Amino acid sequence: MSLLYGGLNAVVPPVARALWRPRVRGLEHLPRTGGVILASNHLSFVDSVVLPIVVPRRVVFLAKSDYFTGTGVRGRLTKAWFEALGMLPVDRDDTRAALASLDIARSVLDRGQAFGIYPEGTRSRDGRLYRGRTGVAELALGAGVPVVPVGLRGTERLMPVGARVPRLVRVDVAFGAPLDFTGAFEGVPRGKARREVTDAVMSAIRELSGQDEAGVYNERTPGA
Repeated sequence: MSLLYGGLNAVVPPVARALWRPRVRGLEHLPRTGGVILASNHLSFVDSVVLPIVVPRRVVFLAKSDYFTGTGVRGRLTKAWFEALGMLPVDRDDTRAALASLDIARSVLDRGQAFGIYPEGTRSRDGRLYRGRTGVAELALGAGVPVVPVGLRGTERLMPVGARVPRLVRVDVAFGAPLDFTGAFEGVPRGKARREVTDAVMSAIRELSGQDEAGVYNERTPGA
């Protein structure tokens, strides 16, 4: 898969950038080495393609296991594509698997890699920014790595719900200054610390994305 990733990374990002011409700012905030969490808003399925295209280092995401279990030629190609992009499968309908995904993410960070996460849990269907779930805080506090907030704009037009192929529209990707919570919550109850860290991350994402806050959690719909 590393060879396939190398080949794809040499071809796909330059072609995609030429077609979509994404406007990127704040990329200097992203550490070039070491474990780091990229915490982004989530507007479209294609978000997990856009970020690796503009980020100069490999970003690992979790993806629903359905993408890895298809049959036939198309199923095998889809599986190879997601594996080459660094995606790791997780069954989001299995509570135990969802919890295990945090262990998977932690192992990625412990290896000094970049891990991408959408604290909202699933993509926003109405463009609002939903309340963040505390997995991002659990990872940041447990692994002791910085969180780089990311604000995406326009990806819902790049690949709307139900679309099979991306459209030729420009998107904006903004990276904020790293949030380092090391030692900031010593003596604070774990639950309270997770909530405060998550809220701080979501506030930074909102500043970058310009979205209105929903004020509630986003619930996943079938097929999302």
